[in-house]
This record gives sequence, structure tokens and C-alpha cells, in this order.
Amino acid sequence: MFQSLSDRLGAIFDRLTRRGALSEGDVEAALREVRIALLEADVALPVVKDFVAKVKERAVGHDVLRSVTPGQMVIKIVHDHLVEILGGPGAALDLAATPPVPVLLVGLQGSGKTTTAAKIARLIETREKKRVMMASLDVYRPAAQAQLAALGTSAGIATLPVVEGERPAAITRRALDAARREGFDVVILDTAGRLGIDQAMMDEAAEIAVIANPRETLLVVDALTGQDAVNVAAAFKGRLALSGIVLTRVDGDGRGGAALSMRSVTGCPIKLIGVGEKIDAIEPLHPDRIANRMLGMGDVVSLVEKAAETIEQEEAEKLAAKLEKGGFDLDDMAAQLRQLKKMGGVEGVMGMLPGIAKVKRQLAEARVDGRILGRQEAIIGSMTRAERKNVNLLNASRRRRIAAGSGTTVADVNRLLKQYQEMTSMMKKMRKLGKKGFMRNLPFDAPQGWPR
Repeated sequence: MFQSLSDRLGAIFDRLTRRGALSEGDVEAALREVRIALLEADVALPVVKDFVAKVKERAVGHDVLRSVTPGQMVIKIVHDHLVEILGGPGAALDLAATPPVPVLLVGLQGSGKTTTAAKIARLIETREKKRVMMASLDVYRPAAQAQLAALGTSAGIATLPVVEGERPAAITRRALDAARREGFDVVILDTAGRLGIDQAMMDEAAEIAVIANPRETLLVVDALTGQDAVNVAAAFKGRLALSGIVLTRVDGDGRGGAALSMRSVTGCPIKLIGVGEKIDAIEPLHPDRIANRMLGMGDVVSLVEKAAETIEQEEAEKLAAKLEKGGFDLDDMAAQLRQLKKMGGVEGVMGMLPGIAKVKRQLAEARVDGRILGRQEAIIGSMTRAERKNVNLLNASRRRRIAAGSGTTVADVNRLLKQYQEMTSMMKKMRKLGKKGFMRNLPFDAPQGWPR
């Protein structure tokens, strides 16, 4: 999300910071480009006008233009206003109520509502350690209730048994009663959608809201629909007491205009974003972190959080012990490739690193993409156990066999082995130097608190 906008803003501010001293005309010219970039990203025109006016009001002041680093000051102002239009401090799900806490999902058909229900349920169970029950109130779409049941089974989330012919209001009452009797902490109610907004859908959603009295009423909208998503949100906000928005398919939305417009137009915060098809591909939206990514400042906090979630402690400890003894082999390298894929691959990790935009462009030009991890894993998987333990066995004929077995070329196999040899060589140097010796030989001053 925001990839094209991030590239445009990065180029604009890169030119601005290289100029040194700035005039009011320099700032106004940069803001004109920012305005065009936001409009091309499908941000609503009133939001763009307000954003540029507020930034300009602060950026052309005497203190900014006469500061030591005026370009950086302008970027800071833009960053602060991006955070503001995205919703200020991140708004988390509010589950602080007497169990079972009702969470109502509403939205149009095709927005990913049912899949999102399962994703939210899993997120609550894994992060909040609460028991969740899901209930489908969609009695109109064929197999909608069966779909939620199947998602619940695959994710290990309880679902309310289906009773043929039962109406949405009755399902709501039964779900709340069952969740109360069976000791669930949260009950997620997945309502029916329509292809477009109509009175019947709104009346039904309003009736369910009265019965359930939900703690959270979340509107699920598809980011790929752009400004249509904003219009849908405004229509629902006019009829229901929305507490937040879940934006789905943001991984396919390179512009991000809907996200930047949503809060300003509806007054509702975007609480969660769907970032992929997998059941765990959902995360809270942190405005400050998103703004950092858009301006090329990275998102190290999210990177650390993702690493903590995906890297298994036991595997990490085993690897550390092997490195200490100098026993790093191709099986260990394959394990590291799998961990990197879990964290979103090369692109996913690099997107969270600060100041990485130029490197990403260079990698793109060199045609290095996320698929390289899959190819490398396939190469290692095509080796015998003995070959993975001892690379010296890999003569020319074996390399040809591995390339054929993995669907790659001998050159790909050679590149992987060279990468492995460079890694083992570096690890040997680190082991010889020891922690203190290694740190003394670093070509920069180590951060405070690192061992010396």
C-alpha cells in the first residue's frame, strides 16, 4: 500500500533536502507536486486541499525557512499531518466490556467480510488470548454460512451451528446466548452484504445492532475500490454507529487514496488492514508507522514485532548454538529463508527498513524479487542430506542435477553456494574475533549499550 505515493513523495523531498537553504517559492513548488501526487493516489480532493493548506501554513514560517535543516523541517511537518489525517494515535479494538463482547461486521458483498471475520477472530485469540465464537447472519448468499464454518474449522475458531431457515435477528440472539453459556469472551457477528447499498440491508443491520448492542461496529471495505470505498463508508456512517473501519486488500492497493481519505470523510478510524489472503494477514493500522513508511523513514517497530511473531525461539537458540560451534550448513540456511518468507519476503522486510527506497529501486532494476527466496529454497530442497551438510560434495554433475530438479539453472545454484560461502566466511571471522573483538573492528561507532 502507498508504494506509488511513497516513491513520488520520496523523490520530491529528496530534491528539497538537497537544496540546503529554502525560499518560500521552493516550498510552494514542492507542495504543488505533493498535491498532484496525492490526487494521483486517489485521495479525495477536499482532503488534499485541506492537507496542503495546513502544511503550507506551517512550512513557510520564518522558523522553518531559517532553520539549519529546512528540508527536514518540512518533511517533519508533512509527516505530522499525514499521521493526523490517518487518524492520530492508532485506535485499537475496544473489547473492554462484560463477556461475551459483541463485534458486528457490516459491509457490501465482495468486500472480504467473511474472511475478515475469521482473521479478526484469530487475531483476538492469538494476541488478546480471548476465546472467540463466530456467527454468520448471512442467510441470502449461497453457502455463506458454510464458508464461515469452514474458515473456523481451518483456523481453530468456534462457529455457531447453522439452523436452516433461521432469520438474522434470531441467529443474533442465539449466538449471544450460546456464547454466554459456553464462556466465550467475544462473539463476532458476520452480517449479510449486498452488491450495492439498499434500504433492506441497512434496516437489517440496524435491527441487529439494536439486538446485539455491539461494543465494536466495524465496516469492512475493499481498498481496491478507491473513492467508492469512501462513499460506502459515508453511507454506512449515516445509518449505523460505526466505531471503526477494516480496510481489506491493501496489499493490492499501490495508491492508498481510500486510507488517506477515510478518516477525514467519515470521522471513523481505520482500526485494521488486511494485508494478504492468509488467515494471519491482518494487522492494526498505526498512522505514525504508515507515515514513516510513506516518507522513506521505515518501520523498524513493526519489523521487530513481526520478527517476534514469526521467529520461533527454540529454533533461534539452536541456530545460535550451531553458529557458536561453526556448524552452519545449508539446512540452516533453508530455515532462515523460510523465516524470511514468513516475515513477508525480501520486499516485505525491506519496506520496513529506513532509507531503503533507492536500494529497492536498484533491486527492482536487477530483477531481484520475492520469488528468489522460493527458488533458493527449491535448490536446497533438491540436494541430498549429505550435500546439504557438506557443500564440498557438489561437483559439476551434481550441480546440474540439482538445477534440473529445482527448475533453475546451474548459475542459480552457483550463486546460492557463493552466498552460503560468504555467510560462513563472515561467521568464522565473527567467531574468531569474539563479541568484543568484532565490535572493535566495526567501521562505525557502535550504539550505546552494545558490548565493547
